[in-house]
Order: sequence, then C-alpha cells, then structure tokens
Amino acid sequence: MSDTSLSLASQGASFVEAPAVARTSQGRISDYVALLKPRVMTLVVFSGFAGLYAAPGEIHPFLAAVAVLCLAVSAGAAGAINMWYERDIDAVMDRTRGRPLPRGKIAPQEALAFGVILSLLSVMLMGVALNWVAAALLGVANAFYVFVYTIWLKRRTPQNIVIGGAAGAFPPMIGWAAVTGGIDLQSIVLFALIFIWTPPHFWALALYRQIDYAKAKVPMLPVVAGRRATKNQILAYSLLLAPLGVAPAFLGTAGAVYALTATVMGLCFVLLALKVQREQDDKPAKLLFGYSILYLFVLFGLLIVDRAPGLLAESLPALSTFAWVAG
Repeated sequence: MSDTSLSLASQGASFVEAPAVARTSQGRISDYVALLKPRVMTLVVFSGFAGLYAAPGEIHPFLAAVAVLCLAVSAGAAGAINMWYERDIDAVMDRTRGRPLPRGKIAPQEALAFGVILSLLSVMLMGVALNWVAAALLGVANAFYVFVYTIWLKRRTPQNIVIGGAAGAFPPMIGWAAVTGGIDLQSIVLFALIFIWTPPHFWALALYRQIDYAKAKVPMLPVVAGRRATKNQILAYSLLLAPLGVAPAFLGTAGAVYALTATVMGLCFVLLALKVQREQDDKPAKLLFGYSILYLFVLFGLLIVDRAPGLLAESLPALSTFAWVAG
C-alpha cells in the first residue's frame, strides 16, 4: 500500500463504525424509489433496450415493453439488496449517507424483502412472457451483482469492479436474448463493451472519491494500490476499449455512422485517460467519469438509430435526457 493510501486509511479509521440506523417502517414512496438506484437503472434499461432493438428478428412492442420492464425491475431489486447489505458503508461515505437506509427512512428487513420479491418476480415474468434464456441471463446478472460483487468482492479486493462489472454488462445480452432466444458473438461483444468500459469509469470516480472509500475501508484501487497505479490501469483499459467499441460495426450489428463515431469517441476516451495519468488534480478524473457515461449512451444510442434511421430526430432528445439524468 502506498504512503498516500496509508494516510487516507488512517484518516478514515475513526469512521469505521457506521452510525446506528434508525429502524422505521414509515418509508415513503420516494424512499422506495431511491432504493432502486434509478440512475443506475437508466443505464441498464437503455443498454438492454439497445440490445433488444439491435437484435435480428421481430418482437411485439408489448413484449418488448415487458422485457424492458423486467430489466428495470431486476436492476432496481439488485440495487435495493445492495443498499441493504452496504448500509454500514453508506452511512460513512459522503456520497451515499443520504440514502434511505442510513437515514432510517426504511427498515433494513423491509428493504431486503422488497429487493428479493422484485428479483423473483422480474425473472419469472421474463421467462413466462419472453423466453427462459433471457430469464436465466437476468437471474444470473442479478445474482452476480448481489452475491459475487456486493457480498464477496467489494470489501475484499481492489479487483471488485473488474470482476463485478460483469453484472452491469449483461443487459444488452439479455435484451438480445429476449428477441432471439439465444446468445451469439454479436451479443457477447456488446457484453464485452460494457465489461471493459466499467473499470475506467468507476476508477475515475474512485480517484476523486478516494477519501470516501478509505473512510469506509472499501479496497478500491486508489486506496490499495495508489493513484499512479490506478491511472495506469485506467489508460490500459481505455486502450482496450477504443477498438472494442468499433467491433459491432465489423460484425454487422451497426453501420458506418456508428463505426466513425465509435472511433472518434474511443480516441477521445484514450486522450482523456492520458490527461488523467499526467495531471495531479482531480479535474481530469471528473471529466473522464462524465465523458465515459456519454460515451456509452452515444454508442448504444447509435445501435438503436442504425435500426431505425427515420427515428433519428426523435431519438436524439431522448439520448440527451438519458445522459443528463445518468450524469
């Protein structure tokens, strides 16, 4: 561990014990909505819909809506269980102490029951209404986020985001399977795109929230390995992401406009990663974090536009709204 990391950890030592959480059953609707992590859900829904819309074949609009609903509910349910398990960490970190459980707005057992019930309902509905391949992928994504990332990895290893990021990469594959009933190389590439995008996205956040993670004793890479190692990893993953972002065009999932845009945005991603590596303050990391959200929304938005050129005018305002909400 670097000297900087040790210093940060020592600064946070007095904050290890989280404040007691008041237990109440008087949670308002807005508190239950907050449990679902709506900003995270936005990305899940959007990338899942992009996978569904880009998939070959046809699907009835009602069934498409059901598939997207299942994705949204499952993602929110996993977020609720995550908040239940991490309520001690959330009470310590500045970024999360305003969530419903640390504030005592919802009792922990109610949050857990809420998440478990919604998880089961979403998977069952996906299987009955669409197909059981999509339902199985949805269940795996949910279980991976809860058991592998939240419970097993997050508090134990700085590779938590690298491995645990797989949970957030499933949505386009699930949307694809909802239409086709299977998995193929094109959907795997969409999975890989989010999987490789996740580490630089979250490590950029961790760079300027490093003290928060140190307080909570969460072994994010900047806390454990130091800022220099984190910046090197961000650059390495950015170099992998840039060509991978163009891959859907070579597989026929997207067209020339997508290929050109993905190439330019991938290069910009690498340039920002270089800026993060070279500069000492947190501004480049904040800029990269925001840009990474835009990058993913634009690329998956273009997957949709490629299938429906006539909807371009209608799609762009929606994409801007999504990017603003997520950011």
